[in-house]
Amino acid sequence: MKKNLCYLLLLLPFLVGCGAENNVRKGDAFYALGEYFDAAAEYKRAYMRTPVKEKAKRAERAYKAADCYRRINASAKALGSYQSAIRYKYPDSLAYFYLAQMQHRGGDYKKAEENYRYYLEFDPTHRLALNGVQGCMLAPLWKNKPTNYTVKRQPLFNSRRTDFSPVLAGDESEQLFWTSTRPQATGGEVSGITGVKNGDIFFSKKDDKGKWQQPELIEGELNSEYDEGACAFSPDQKTMYLTRCTHDPDYPRYAQIFTSSRSDAAWSKPQLLEITKDTLSSYAHPAVTPDGQWLYFVSDMPGGLGGLDIWRVRLTSNGLGGVENLGEPVNTPGNEMFPAFRPNGEFYFSSDGHPGMGGLDLFCAVCDTAGVWTVENLRSPMNSAGDDFGMTFEGLHNRGYFSSNRGDARGWDHIYSFEKPEILQTVRGWVYEKDGYELPGGLVYMVGNDGTNLKLSVRGDGSFVQQIQPNVDYVFLGTCEGYLNHKEELRVDTSSVSREYVLQFPLASITAPVLVNNVFYEFDRADLTPESTQSLDELVALLDENPNITIELSAHCDYRGNDAYNLKLSHRRAESVVNYLIDHGIAADRLTPMGYGETHPKTVTRKVAEMHSFLHENDTLTEAFILALPEEQQEICNALNRRTEFKVLRTTYGLFDEKGNVVLRKKEEKTSARKEENTDMWPF
Repeated sequence: MKKNLCYLLLLLPFLVGCGAENNVRKGDAFYALGEYFDAAAEYKRAYMRTPVKEKAKRAERAYKAADCYRRINASAKALGSYQSAIRYKYPDSLAYFYLAQMQHRGGDYKKAEENYRYYLEFDPTHRLALNGVQGCMLAPLWKNKPTNYTVKRQPLFNSRRTDFSPVLAGDESEQLFWTSTRPQATGGEVSGITGVKNGDIFFSKKDDKGKWQQPELIEGELNSEYDEGACAFSPDQKTMYLTRCTHDPDYPRYAQIFTSSRSDAAWSKPQLLEITKDTLSSYAHPAVTPDGQWLYFVSDMPGGLGGLDIWRVRLTSNGLGGVENLGEPVNTPGNEMFPAFRPNGEFYFSSDGHPGMGGLDLFCAVCDTAGVWTVENLRSPMNSAGDDFGMTFEGLHNRGYFSSNRGDARGWDHIYSFEKPEILQTVRGWVYEKDGYELPGGLVYMVGNDGTNLKLSVRGDGSFVQQIQPNVDYVFLGTCEGYLNHKEELRVDTSSVSREYVLQFPLASITAPVLVNNVFYEFDRADLTPESTQSLDELVALLDENPNITIELSAHCDYRGNDAYNLKLSHRRAESVVNYLIDHGIAADRLTPMGYGETHPKTVTRKVAEMHSFLHENDTLTEAFILALPEEQQEICNALNRRTEFKVLRTTYGLFDEKGNVVLRKKEEKTSARKEENTDMWPF
């Protein structure tokens, strides 16, 4: 037994060494596939099985483990492993650079600066190390003098795992989507990359009182056993862009961007968006510009500045255009990630390559008219020593949500709210059919005397919201195919408080009769009452805004009274309205008065039916129909029949001369009009 024990003791170091080498081989295999969590575990086992006297091997295995921990954001473990590698004399000076980065992320700015400077002795021009030194010097100053942002952790949205990249959606920002690796995520396997379940997209929505509800997993085929996350939406919110990482046991897995379409409340199965033919690069973190013309994304494809860069590709009706790298100063040799847009066009992203407080910092980038970018660090409290990324904004306000792993020893990401006090002037408008419903196909042209010249699409409810500036005069023109234009003017005052102006754009139909509300006549006469002035003045304005139309102006009576008398009375009433319009500057040959008496009873519209429950859409208020109703309802129907309407006869008035040629205004008249009104972009 003693002899066997001696043999065992002699063989033990050899057996331990073989086990360590086996762990290294396994670790290398996991590393090649990008499974850094599993690789780190194998390298750690190899390190522990390596005798202390084998310093070179211990240094190498500690460094490999540190590299894996760094890649999965296990900063505390990475820091300890880099220290071990250096203690055992790891020969590559990069160990000092990465150690400095981990100390930087831990908020130990003094030691981080020392190690950055030590590494710079080996590589004096290393840009990331130089930026690291600058960041370590700035961070304490930013912490001692924070900006006026307010940051709060949001427990409702967070779990005991990672929750990140929130995105607000809905016309009133009443929905929040984000990525989470919580236990409720689809699939049961633990990722070899991160050591937790693959991420899925979850969401929460506000109830009728504006309170956020408990998080839910999106149903349907959007989420899968794979890793989904970091989503974004098209401006009309009908298309979702998302990041997905698929599985392959034999090859490295690269992130790709997919799209999903919304049908009612469900999202379709994601489809791959092929940005380029390159299959060996990652594509992630999509963001769509507010005008819907560009898709920004993150990639490590060739042609970048190093690490992950932010790129963009044009979105067209015929598919994707060519890709563009944003270049400097946005991109650096480090990692630029998680692009996001505020609805006013401001661009935000996260980076560990610019001078910052540690890890990923949040930045705002502004591009001037010459195409030159200016990049600004958002500083404390928006940024911390940890990773801060993935912003989303609540409408035009400088408030919303972002994600950060600050204060979490395990490095889990959590969702925070932010808000910056501001004076915000906005205009909210609605485009709808006159006496009808919203027009989601509407378009509003916005011109200001400060040079503003915008074309605003409306939401599904016919509304729009746009930021405006104080001391500016604006003119808005509401348009929609098949309808007449409507103009509104707005003067924005100087104000020390936020304010929202409200405008209405009721558009008159070109194809159907349009009711002229609140036109009244003297009893049994054709004379207009003073109460009619406001409505008729609005009709004058409409005709001025649409100078190429002619109309028939009609008056109608109820069935009571002599038919011939009613016909004459209604015609005289129509003539009274026409005369009013002529007296107020409308050309007589644009107006045709018609009296229909009781011959054209009103057809009930959906809007009228909603106002009177006893009526139904498309009911015709004939004498027989009315007499079958109770007396009170009869009087309502008679009042509906007594009405003044107009309908468009032509839309080419004044456009052609007697020979059929297009009439063009003189050049000097055009120029003068443009200088005076700045409306040359409008579709008259």
